[in-house]
Amino acid sequence: MREFRGKRYWLVGASEGLGLALAQRLSRAGAEVILSARSPEKLAEAVALMPGRATPIPCDVASTQSVRAAAEQAGPLDGVVFLAGVYWPMKAQDWDADAVEAMCDINLTGCARVMGAVIPGMVERRSGHVVITGSLSGFRGLPGAIGYCASKAGTMSLAESMYCDLRGTGVEVQLCNPGFIKTRLTDKNDFNMPQIMEPGQAAQIMFEHMNTDHFSNSFPVPFAWVFRLSQFLPDWAYYRLFAPK
Repeated sequence: MREFRGKRYWLVGASEGLGLALAQRLSRAGAEVILSARSPEKLAEAVALMPGRATPIPCDVASTQSVRAAAEQAGPLDGVVFLAGVYWPMKAQDWDADAVEAMCDINLTGCARVMGAVIPGMVERRSGHVVITGSLSGFRGLPGAIGYCASKAGTMSLAESMYCDLRGTGVEVQLCNPGFIKTRLTDKNDFNMPQIMEPGQAAQIMFEHMNTDHFSNSFPVPFAWVFRLSQFLPDWAYYRLFAPK
């Protein structure tokens, strides 16, 4: 079990949903939590829900200047969890350039901005714990998910490369790939979402994974197996199953 008591964790994207639920779980475990999101009002409400010490730091991950300022204000950290994300369901036929750019900029480049602000200090101190939130949708391209699948695939690849490089440095990297979680983002979907989870359920799974020394965790099972096994399907079979004409 990892010791969280007295540790300082920065959760980026923690004013609602999964981020808020995980912040509460870490706070109950004794960690000092630093919560970031764009809205100061929502952050103030989130901080009030923490059972332990908590600090709000507004941050827009789409802005390098904002991320660097927030990281400087947060100071030395024991851990950082990236949970920020935006999503619009979209087919290529209905391409919305602004929305696609936003998904790539927040979900992937936003993660890279945060990592760039914290990893050098952790490497120098030879200590740190990084948790990145991917998605089951990042394993292979899916219909109606222009922008989102690509951004999550990139985020997951970023975590994998970081894990490769940082093994043995004292900086631990983990990746969590959840399925559907009931939030205002999934409320946009008009299709059946198998094994959809409440934020608290997903947060508990993430917290349990953070207590291990394993790199990645894809959940919920068995829904996650569908996506993992899809990587082994030849193209003709995959697209016939997931994107029939």
